[in-house]
Amino acid sequence: MKILKFGGTSVGSAERIKGLLDIVDPSERQIVVLSAVAGTTNALVEIGKAYLAGKKDEAKQLIVAHKDKYESLIKELFSTENGYKNGKELIDYHFNLIASLSNDLFTPVEEKVILAQGELLSTTLWHFHLEEIGIKSVLLPALDFMKIDEDNEPVIPFINEKLSAILANHPENTLFITQGYICRNAFGEIDNLRRGGSDYTASLIGAAIQADEVQIWTDIDGMHNNDPRVVKGTTPIANLSFDEAAELAYFGAKILHPQSVFPAQKYNVPVRLLNTMDPKASGTLISKDGGQKGAIRAIAAKDEITAIHIHSSRMLLAYGFLRKIFEIFERYKTPIDMITTSEVAVSLSIDDTRNLEDIIREVEDFGTVSVDRDQTIVCIVGDFGANTHGYAARVLDAVKHLPVRMISYGGSDYNVSILLDSEHKTEALRSLHNRLF
Repeated sequence: MKILKFGGTSVGSAERIKGLLDIVDPSERQIVVLSAVAGTTNALVEIGKAYLAGKKDEAKQLIVAHKDKYESLIKELFSTENGYKNGKELIDYHFNLIASLSNDLFTPVEEKVILAQGELLSTTLWHFHLEEIGIKSVLLPALDFMKIDEDNEPVIPFINEKLSAILANHPENTLFITQGYICRNAFGEIDNLRRGGSDYTASLIGAAIQADEVQIWTDIDGMHNNDPRVVKGTTPIANLSFDEAAELAYFGAKILHPQSVFPAQKYNVPVRLLNTMDPKASGTLISKDGGQKGAIRAIAAKDEITAIHIHSSRMLLAYGFLRKIFEIFERYKTPIDMITTSEVAVSLSIDDTRNLEDIIREVEDFGTVSVDRDQTIVCIVGDFGANTHGYAARVLDAVKHLPVRMISYGGSDYNVSILLDSEHKTEALRSLHNRLF
């Protein structure tokens, strides 16, 4: 069985929803994972923000405006009276549910209920469309089998148990449809895998049922060796190892959700990145054996980074100092991207600043703290193992004219990372591309 995931742009209009059948073969046993229709999640976020701020009238206006878009969508999507009726009843139900939350005490729990409506709409609309044109499909509610634990980590054995049982009830069916992004948490409440989580859903399902392959369909022909939005002459990469793809996804390659590689890697399920707009393009295959020895593969950049510098003479010859620093970040559940140390200073970077002020207040107990905002991590991915030589020098030579704030090399066999002010990002990407490829 294959898992096929389609993002918001792939279901962004009635025409594209219908066009999914140009890619999906209903005779082949597969699970299709859909994101919300393009623009929907952003709109639902705005509605949730209005509710949280107590602006019920503003929320009502946003609901009406977005429902109107779905009214237009179903008029184009359905060609029969019964099909349109089903579509109309569906959007009425979901938007009435969203509107009814104005009567409750609005909390983050209700906010996540709102955010779940986008995927529930897109999957059911496609299911109804297939039904209208005589193609049989089974709608699998992700909330019946997708679960995360108290640490927001997916529970793969639970997913396997529940999903396998559901699939076993439909031995004659080949086409299954489910929602990306949404799940239930340890308390049974509606929750989600955070933005971009549909990739993660597809990977988790693939890992749980040991699928033959996970296909991520998006609007670009595979993972490129640099950011095509700012660098000319980039090319798609035919093959990547799981480790290389994980580094690129985490450090800014937008085509793939950062966490989606790990379940596939753990259970050795190949992931293929493909282009909805050009289905014949070969894309990128991510697999155990996809790496290339002695080569630099790609460059990616991660924006909105904050650097924290801690200077303290107490570090000198002291043990336990770094542990105490890390415990502060652990307490606030704030991951660290990069870290460099000297005898009396430690510098590190984070991308989650929700608890930054509290973190700084506690860290100041250990020394002098300074903070640099609007930073970017540029990650160069390839084979940087112990037996390679010269690549780090080429990387640094390419950015020698730029003020680099931090360098991370040796922590991984697969990347060299540099931190610099975001204003220098584009120049760094272009200079590295010209020097390395």
